[in-house]
Amino acid sequence: MPRRTIAGPVSTHGIGLHTGATTTVTLNPGASGQGIVFRRVDLAGRPEIPARVDQVEATERRTAIGHGESTIHTVEHVLASVLASECDDLVIELDGPEPPILDGSFLPWMDLLASAGMVEQEGKPTVIEVLTPFTVTEGESTYIVAPGRSLRVNATIEWDHPLIGRQSGSYDVNPEAFRRELAPSRTFGFTREVEALQALGLLKGASTASAVALSDTGVIDTVLRWPDEFVRHKAGDIIGDLALTGARVRAQIVANRPSHRGNVALARAIVRCSRGTGAAMDIGKILELLPHRYPMLLVDRIIEVVGDHRIVGIKNVTINEPFFQGHFPGHPIMPGVLVVEAMAQVGGFLLMGMMDNPDEKVAYFMSLDNVKFRRPVVPGDQLRFELDMIQNRGRTCRMKGTAWVDGNLVAEAEYMARVVDR
Repeated sequence: MPRRTIAGPVSTHGIGLHTGATTTVTLNPGASGQGIVFRRVDLAGRPEIPARVDQVEATERRTAIGHGESTIHTVEHVLASVLASECDDLVIELDGPEPPILDGSFLPWMDLLASAGMVEQEGKPTVIEVLTPFTVTEGESTYIVAPGRSLRVNATIEWDHPLIGRQSGSYDVNPEAFRRELAPSRTFGFTREVEALQALGLLKGASTASAVALSDTGVIDTVLRWPDEFVRHKAGDIIGDLALTGARVRAQIVANRPSHRGNVALARAIVRCSRGTGAAMDIGKILELLPHRYPMLLVDRIIEVVGDHRIVGIKNVTINEPFFQGHFPGHPIMPGVLVVEAMAQVGGFLLMGMMDNPDEKVAYFMSLDNVKFRRPVVPGDQLRFELDMIQNRGRTCRMKGTAWVDGNLVAEAEYMARVVDR
């Protein structure tokens, strides 16, 4: 299964739903392995923002990625179409802060991609395959995630409105099914909410031509494309937010009351259940920076470093670990203190990366707080450690760490650390 991109550039323009800005968007072929990248051509330096969950800036009534003036709002419609079209590499250039809303559905983006044509290129697509079931809860949104040979989304929504009530639908995600069952569904909103949302700086470009506007009793200036158009659009939004995993997802997802905030939490959880591949820092670099050696070197790979505020590392747990000989040998479980130690070692790289001459430094951990062990770690597991900077004061910092196996939280802790000269 090769990677795919578009055959040539294509453009469209229009008004953004929330910013009200008139923007031209050009979809360009992407280099193999590049993934989906947005580029703000209207800003100095033409900053690029990868379509990744760690770039999410806001989830209020839309999904926005980037930071500060480079933020791009309402990316979910174009991303849903890209994911459903099985396009792996793409550069999305914008001369404004938001893709145009067009008719409020995904269909214009599907048509734009189709007009460009798809071509295969070298390399294999990144695939996340869910191996064990898990659940995600974020506010009122709940998701059940289970293994699947492809992506299938079952969504249920509920609103106290005569045209909505409780609606459910189940949809396969592939180019043909998405175009047929979901792409024409439009975003929707209630007229009674417009004034409050505009006071928050949203819906500056809203009109009945770009969304299904709902009064207390019906729709305004339009006819529904399906009686259940509302749940179909919400299912499409889930797919758009799942594109922020940076991969083709193979899973069955059952969503109840989905929201952008919940969808982003779902995308994060699915990323955590993936087996880490690639390396921002391989074992050779780890050995250069970390003074630990066997049997106390507990990091195999650093797979992600985001500026000076986030790092992700991997530890593969095998039956050959020396501690299994004495720690419940008839029922091998990785000692919790070593899970915390491995997490601390990953965090040490984040701190060391901020130092000049890191090979001349060493990170000491000064305190541990709020340590919790959620479930055992056993041979065959791959531990994924995520550490985020809470506070940074030069050589001293506080970090929040979590450890995951197949999308399930196994441990968490807060660390205080300090860098000193070796």
